[in-house]
Amino acid sequence: MSKSERQGSVDALTAQLKASPNVYLTDFTGLTVLRMTELRRRLRAAGAKYVVVKNTLAQRALAANQLPALPEHFHGPVGLVLAGRDPLAAAKVVGEFAKGFEKPTLKAGLIDGKAVAAAYVQRLGEIPPRETLLAKHAGALNGILYQMVGALEALREQRSTTTAS
Repeated sequence: MSKSERQGSVDALTAQLKASPNVYLTDFTGLTVLRMTELRRRLRAAGAKYVVVKNTLAQRALAANQLPALPEHFHGPVGLVLAGRDPLAAAKVVGEFAKGFEKPTLKAGLIDGKAVAAAYVQRLGEIPPRETLLAKHAGALNGILYQMVGALEALREQRSTTTAS
């Protein structure tokens, strides 16, 4: 790879990182081409992208965007999950894929430009979907309303029995 090709790769990755404030570093050792293609397809459906690039070029692109370079995680094969604006969807896809195939393994992440541990990214992937959280919240509010109606009904019953006596 010539110097101009390397610089072109760094520039392209720099532009992609600028558009994606959430990035996850993974180790894809042991993934077959078929599985890698399946992972990319699932990530694309979630609005994310999976990029494999040389470690030094990735570190240069991170530095160009003034992001933490995370040098301790750039050894061996590293794939970047460019999660876009929504960090949850891509984390969920990577987590579910890793459960099914035991690969890729998360190394670290950048959430809104801040370095986070792999465990944090895994926890993000375990958060239920937005619709489920909203339904749980509505159910909790509904339960409070039923308790209030029950308390008011009991108060009305108590008053009606004391006035009847």
